[in-house]
Amino acid sequence: MAMTRLLLEAPVFTVEAALKAAAFGVDRLELCSDFGEGGETPSAGALAFLKQKLEIPIFVMIRPRGGDFVYNEDEIAVMKKDIQILKSLGADGFVFGVLNSDGNVNMGACEELLEEAQGLPCTFHRAFDISLNLEKSLEAIIECGFRRILTSGGENSVSEGLKTIRKLIVNAADRILILPGGGLLPQHVPILMEAGGLKEIHASCKTYRNSESTFIHPRVFLSNDPESFKSVLTISEYRVNQFLQAMKST
Repeated sequence: MAMTRLLLEAPVFTVEAALKAAAFGVDRLELCSDFGEGGETPSAGALAFLKQKLEIPIFVMIRPRGGDFVYNEDEIAVMKKDIQILKSLGADGFVFGVLNSDGNVNMGACEELLEEAQGLPCTFHRAFDISLNLEKSLEAIIECGFRRILTSGGENSVSEGLKTIRKLIVNAADRILILPGGGLLPQHVPILMEAGGLKEIHASCKTYRNSESTFIHPRVFLSNDPESFKSVLTISEYRVNQFLQAMKST
């Protein structure tokens, strides 16, 4: 029996990047806003537009702000409302994570958000990587009912966390899907495959294109980085193809 190939998920922060990702062969999108904060909840308009244009699944980030993952009651209420709205607009799944102040998974808040998703698949994001104990967090996330965990193995990048990710894949077995991501490189794919059980990967494949603006204001920048208005975040076809080739070769 032929083996099913790996699935490639790409985080996208703009409508342009989402459309290009689908055209380049990405299997699923993680739709976010605010790359500088590591991803926040995108606009309802962006999701509604993309659901009219694309057939591939779109999982939506639910994160009300940057910074830590310890949310108060008001923020949890906003996250619930975002799930309701984005679900009504066709979201295929959600990506979120909540921690307690002590670094453990906030199971109560997570279960409330999962209930709001009404059975749509949910990914616990890289809040997992900064939790107090990865083994304990793995079990808590499974108990909550998440379908997958996005992780760099408790390190700053997949390069550093490869050994732990392989261990997590084995420990998770068929109970939850481990989605390696966070600095993932094409050369990591065969290494992760060796552990067995790898089904999906998460790679940004991001790049920047030059701004189409012919005028750059000489004094007003609206940003700490004067160069930020000279380029636009998008996605690289070359990088996507690198991952697709690595996936095919395994």
